[in-house]
Amino acid sequence: MESHLNSLFTILIQMKILVCISHVPDTTSKINFTGNDTLFDTNGVQYIINPHDEYSLTRAMWFKEQQGASVTVVNVGNATTEPTLRKALAIGADDAIRVNAEATDGYFVATQLAEVVKNGGYDLILAGRESIDYNGGMVPGMLASLLKYNFVNAVSGIEVTDSKAKVTREIDGGKEIVEAAFPLVVGAQKGIVEDNDLRIPNMRGIMTARTKPLQVVEPVGAVNKTATQSFERPQPKSACKIVTTVDELVDLLHNEAKVI
Repeated sequence: MESHLNSLFTILIQMKILVCISHVPDTTSKINFTGNDTLFDTNGVQYIINPHDEYSLTRAMWFKEQQGASVTVVNVGNATTEPTLRKALAIGADDAIRVNAEATDGYFVATQLAEVVKNGGYDLILAGRESIDYNGGMVPGMLASLLKYNFVNAVSGIEVTDSKAKVTREIDGGKEIVEAAFPLVVGAQKGIVEDNDLRIPNMRGIMTARTKPLQVVEPVGAVNKTATQSFERPQPKSACKIVTTVDELVDLLHNEAKVI
């Protein structure tokens, strides 16, 4: 019994977690395009940690504090993404890696992350199920496929027991609980932690983050599988009409909306 407990303790202490961080525009930022709507205009845009990734990071911090895991954060991006990585370090991650390349395509990003995982020997890779800028939802699954690791998506809960993870995932009409062995890639979402669990960096964390390692690595060769042709704004909402009688409502539904 004592030997089993010592073994379990060793596994948990040595668990290495990699949290994938996307650098995305704050939803309150005003969005503009340039180059005949072919380029995203970054002027005046405030950037944040992708919310699904922040949920993942917060859960990783629990594993660090309660089970002794080490937590590394990684981002594919140019130097402008480093403040976002520093925020993740201020929240409590041990170190950070930035792959020095523009995140232009899901496959390209997954390829870069796969190389980081191979070099780092991580047990658990936590990634948001999608980023809020392009909402592609491709990277976690591609990453697991490239690595030939176990993969669970739409994860709203995770516990580590022995050498396996007990994972709760959202499915149509309910939830599914599965067990998966390490190494494991998880596509996480809200529920893995709640909004009130998210952490705001304090002054000590911000000061400490300045001295934590942030390694910059060059990208490996990879071919983009997709390309953005142009951007289009949503159509403006039509003016609201106040209807005071049933006859007027029926007339509008019949003659304007043409739904009856």
